[in-house]
Amino acid sequence: MSDIHQSLQKYFSHRSFRPGQEQAINTLLAGRSSAAIFPTGSGKSLIYQLAAMHLPHLTLVVSPLLALISDQLEAMEGQGIPAARIDSTLSHQQVMAIREDVRQGKTKVLMVSVERFKNETFRRFLSGIEVSLLVVDEAHCISEWGHNFRPDYLKLPEYRTAFNISQVLLLTATATPLVIEDMCRRFDILKDDVVLTGFYRANLHLAVLPVAEASKKAALAELLGPTKEESTIVYVTLQKTAEEVAAYLRDAGLVAAAYHAGMNHADREAIQNGFMFGQIPVIVATIAFGMGIDKPDIRHVVHYDLPKSIEGYSQEIGRAGRDGMVSHCTLLGNLDGVNVLENFVYGDTPERASIQKVLESVQRAEKHWEVQSVKLSNSVNIRQLPLKTLLVYLEMDGVIKPLYSYFASYRFKQVMETDQILARFKGERQVFLKAIFQFSEKARTWTTVHFDNIVANYNTDRQRIVAALDYLNEQGFIQLETKQMTEVYEVLESGFDIDKVTDEVYERFTMKEEAEVKRINDMLAFFSSDQCLSASLSSYFGESIDWAQCGHCSVCQGGAARLEKTLPLEILSKEKVDGYLAGLRAAVAADKVSPVLETRFLCGIHTPFFSSVKASSIPGYAALENYRFAEVINLVQGSC
Repeated sequence: MSDIHQSLQKYFSHRSFRPGQEQAINTLLAGRSSAAIFPTGSGKSLIYQLAAMHLPHLTLVVSPLLALISDQLEAMEGQGIPAARIDSTLSHQQVMAIREDVRQGKTKVLMVSVERFKNETFRRFLSGIEVSLLVVDEAHCISEWGHNFRPDYLKLPEYRTAFNISQVLLLTATATPLVIEDMCRRFDILKDDVVLTGFYRANLHLAVLPVAEASKKAALAELLGPTKEESTIVYVTLQKTAEEVAAYLRDAGLVAAAYHAGMNHADREAIQNGFMFGQIPVIVATIAFGMGIDKPDIRHVVHYDLPKSIEGYSQEIGRAGRDGMVSHCTLLGNLDGVNVLENFVYGDTPERASIQKVLESVQRAEKHWEVQSVKLSNSVNIRQLPLKTLLVYLEMDGVIKPLYSYFASYRFKQVMETDQILARFKGERQVFLKAIFQFSEKARTWTTVHFDNIVANYNTDRQRIVAALDYLNEQGFIQLETKQMTEVYEVLESGFDIDKVTDEVYERFTMKEEAEVKRINDMLAFFSSDQCLSASLSSYFGESIDWAQCGHCSVCQGGAARLEKTLPLEILSKEKVDGYLAGLRAAVAADKVSPVLETRFLCGIHTPFFSSVKASSIPGYAALENYRFAEVINLVQGSC
């Protein structure tokens, strides 16, 4: 028996690998990078977990969600794999203990979010650690053409180089051929080292059931009634819908609970545990639920609302039937929710004037441009995710170059008295530490570090001060607290043409917006297709199949579904639009609003500016949330 087969039995109690697992592990152990594109629930995590036990140094796993990290860590602990995580939920003492275990080689797998790389202390810690393998979970997030693009992921190739990590493993369940090519190119992964096992799962029976919006709750209760004890996830778009549908199902005699990001952590955890142990059979949830969930006997996944994309749909139905038994994946379909999906897209496209404000700030900086994302987001009225995307575009266009990031605010609480701390050091080091204490501002409990004041009175630099604070913190002499992450960029060309660059970046966002709307239209075409749903889904993800019909989807059994609009909407007029906008126009100065901003107000699309003016309390907010953005903006422009 080979070493990896022995490890498979020892850590996972399996006698054989699932398709693709052994190939990917052998590629890694041969010293090459790999990408594993497996369906949801087909054992991607096992690849790095087993490989980690055979690699000489640390395996560093980057994951997009804390929930994923927590679930995978719990699984590894149960399998006897020495693993840990570093995140914001841990205490200082816990982080220090984990770092020491990593340094000593006791921890083989360390899990972090991509944002952790922005932390100066973490980067300094990592620079002293040998890392055998960088694992990028949900790797499609690195592709601009992926369905869940995360700008911070674009920096992972740079981090790989900076920390001298020779090998990479990319993991995803939802990548089209274009996305696979993009993400492998960024990490120099050879085509022959990409393991793609296929997307078709014969035990999943896909169905599209046309239902009028007003009849959905009753249709759902009827669908689940005969099997109400079986584990079921019902996906909805909005938090309030989750609450309403769960309440309706309870009234209909089902044991059901809502789950969404607006609930407190304790309630979410209790509901998730209730579902995992069979006490709550039906969960009505936003997509906040399910990431990392590994419950083998989920018999139903119901999309009460339209999913955001084919990729999202595939990921969500992939949580059903992981035990190989027949499971049903049903969409309760109509076209009434299309506008909601489109509005998510339109809310992420910055206005041209907002982009120009960012570029003006860059140009004023001349050499070094410092950014605190929350402050900049509020001042230019761009959501934080598209703002990150904008900064990445400026990097790609050669306008700015990221240098480093730091916390603008450092403060500490002393665990030991100053004299006791200083007594542990001698010579220049003691004098240096004394300057830190002397030239910082001490309040009753906390001392705020004033870097400029220290540097002005002692010949040192910021980097040494931070290193000293980190050391004192690690030794338990002080309790350090950091705030206000600040990104520092080099301005590569301060004399750029603002109008030209603004137009180029705005066009890029517009193209991305069009691509996202097309993704929605592709999804609608998929659900309305007269082709086998299983075959169409496999083809979308580039799987080569030699069959045309699965025989058990709703198309194979009854033909194409016809999705229609079912909610009657009144015909809008200029007068009605003016009436809905009256409150906003009275509350906000004319030079602060634009047709796009007014349309977002009417459609209920949140922006940072709306938080500052408490727009949700202004009459007219979200009055036209059931209308398409394109229709509303045409009327708004006519009323200006």
